[in-house]
Amino acid sequence: MPRMPSRVFSCLMAHDRGVLTSAQLSERLQVSPAAVSGAVGYLVRVGLVSREREPGSRRDRYRVRDNAWFESMAQRDETMLRWIRVLKEGVDAVGGDSAAGRRLSESGEFFAFMMAELSGVLDRWRARQGIGPTGTP
Repeated sequence: MPRMPSRVFSCLMAHDRGVLTSAQLSERLQVSPAAVSGAVGYLVRVGLVSREREPGSRRDRYRVRDNAWFESMAQRDETMLRWIRVLKEGVDAVGGDSAAGRRLSESGEFFAFMMAELSGVLDRWRARQGIGPTGTP
C-alpha cells in the first residue's frame, strides 16, 4: 500500500470510532487536504474504507469498514481473474513455446493458484470469525 493511504488507514484504525472527516485527517496527519483526498480515494477503491455523509452536513467522513482486511482480500478475485485473462491473451499473442509465452503462462498459473488458495483461506477465516457469506457476523 502506498505511504499516504497507509498513514490515513492507520489514523482511522487508531481512532476509537474509526471515523474521521477529511479535515480531521488532514489536521491529525499534518498533510494537505489534497493528500488526504488521494489517499481516501485509493482506500475506498481497494475496499478498506467507506465514504459516507456526516448527518446534517455536506461533509464526507471516512470509516474503516467492518472486516476491512477480509473484505479487501475477498474482492481480489476480480483482479486476479483479469490478470489471468490478460496473461492468457499475452500467451496467445506471443506463442506458448516462446520464452515470453512461458513467463506469461507461469504468471497466469500463479494467479490461478493464488485464487484457489486464497478462497480456502477466506473460507477458514469466515468459519473462525463466524462471518456469513455476505461478510457480516
